[in-house]
Amino acid sequence: MRPRFPSRGKPRRTALAVAFAAVLALTGLGGLTQQAVAANDPLISQSRPVTASSIESANFPAGAVVDGDPTTRWASNWTDPSWIQIDLGGAATISKVELDWEAAYASGYQLQTSPDATTWTPIYSTTTGTGGNQVLNVTGSGRYIRMNGTTRATQYGYSLFEFKVYGQVTLPTTGYVLANPQVTGVTPSTYSPPPAYFHEFQANCSATRNLPDDPIVFPGQPGASHSHTFLGNTTTDANSTLASLQAGGTSCLAPGDRSGYWMPTMLDGTTAVNPVGPQVIYYKTGVLDYTSVRPFPPGLRFVVGSPRATATQFATDPGYVAGWECGNSYHNSDLPTDCPGGGQVDIRYQAPSCWNGLYLDTPDHKSHMAYPVNGVCPADHPVAVPMIEFKMAFPVNTADMSQLHLSSGRGFSFHYDFFNAWDAPTLAAMVNHCIVGGLQCDARGYDQNQPGKGAALNAQYLLP
Repeated sequence: MRPRFPSRGKPRRTALAVAFAAVLALTGLGGLTQQAVAANDPLISQSRPVTASSIESANFPAGAVVDGDPTTRWASNWTDPSWIQIDLGGAATISKVELDWEAAYASGYQLQTSPDATTWTPIYSTTTGTGGNQVLNVTGSGRYIRMNGTTRATQYGYSLFEFKVYGQVTLPTTGYVLANPQVTGVTPSTYSPPPAYFHEFQANCSATRNLPDDPIVFPGQPGASHSHTFLGNTTTDANSTLASLQAGGTSCLAPGDRSGYWMPTMLDGTTAVNPVGPQVIYYKTGVLDYTSVRPFPPGLRFVVGSPRATATQFATDPGYVAGWECGNSYHNSDLPTDCPGGGQVDIRYQAPSCWNGLYLDTPDHKSHMAYPVNGVCPADHPVAVPMIEFKMAFPVNTADMSQLHLSSGRGFSFHYDFFNAWDAPTLAAMVNHCIVGGLQCDARGYDQNQPGKGAALNAQYLLP
C-alpha cells in the first residue's frame, strides 16, 4: 500500500486575481449570474450514496468523499480510467462542484451527469488538471454525478478528500413516510462515556417461509420481488403495514418483537436453503457514545446493502464485516466454492445506525439512515439508534457447493430489510438495559458475565 500523501492546501487568490475578478463583476463578464447562483445554492451531496469503479483498500472507501471529514479520502486502484459517482436522490440542477484532491490527482478527467447512472453527459472536461482544491462553476442536471478520471497525474490512482456538489434537488413526491412525531433539535453526541466492552442484545428469530414479496420496495405487489426468506413476524408479506405486523405473531424468542426481517433466499440449484433454528440478529451501538442510543420509532423501515452491488461495492460497503465465511475460508465477496473444516456458510452485515429523525421511509429506502463517521452520527442524521447486525448461518452440502447462489444473484448481492414492529416498551427496556447500560445481553436482556445487573425481561421474554 502506498503511503498517504500530505493534503494539498487550498489555492490562494492573489491581489491581482481579486482585482481582476472585481472588474469582471462590474462589467458583467465572467459568468456572474452563474457564480451568484452557485454561491447561494446549498450543498446537495452530503451523506448521499456513493459508488466507485474501484478502491485501493478498505481504508479509502468511496463514501469518504461525502462524509464532511476533510481527513478521510477515497482512493482508486492504479488504473485508467477510474470513476466515482454520487446519487443525489432526485432530479438535480447543479451549479458548482468542489473537488478536494489528495496529491494523487487527475490531470485529465470529466464531470458527467446522468438521469439513470447509465447514460452520461459531460458538464466539465480538462486535460490539464492541477489538483489541489478545485472549485468549478458548472451547468448541468441529473440525479447522478460522477468524476470520470482518464489520466492520472502520478503513478498512483485517483484520490479525493471531498467531492462536493451544490445546486437544487427536486425530490420524488411519493415514497416518504413522515415520522409522527418528528425528532428535531438533536445534536450528534461526541461524549465519551465510561468504557464498556459490550453494549448489545440479541433478537433470536427463526426463518418462517420464502415468498417473492417485499413490503418495503414493492408494497402491495405480491410476487413482484425475487424470493426472500422471512424471519421474525409470521405474517409479513407484500401487503404488510405497521398495524398488520403489530397484530401478527413472531418466530422471535421475545414475543414483543413482531418486526419483519427478510433477506434474499439462498438456493442450491433450485432448492431453497433456509437457516435452521433461531438466528442471531444483534442490536448494538454503532456510535462511540453508547449512552446516546435511543429505540427505533414504530414503523421505521430500511434496506441494508443492495441487490445490484458489485463485488467491490459489497466488500467496501460500510456494513461489510467479514463477507461470506465457511469453515476456514473468510472474507469472501462471493459465496465460497468449498468449505475447509466447516459445514455451514455464514454472513454478517451491519445496518446504518443514524436516523435523520424526519422520515420512517424514503423513496430509496436508505436516505433517512446513515452510517456514523468516526463513531459520531453526521449532522443531517443526528439521532443514534441501534445498529442491527445480521448473523445468518446456512447449512450447506460441503461436498458440492457449485450450485449455491442467492435469489438476487451472486453472493455479493446480499442485502436485507427491516420493518420495526417491536412493542415499544419492550424495545425501550432492552435498549436502555443492554445498550445504554453497556452489557452483553441475550434475548431476554441478561448478561451472564454480569448476573448482578439482572435482566430486562422475565423467563418468558416478557416485561416483568
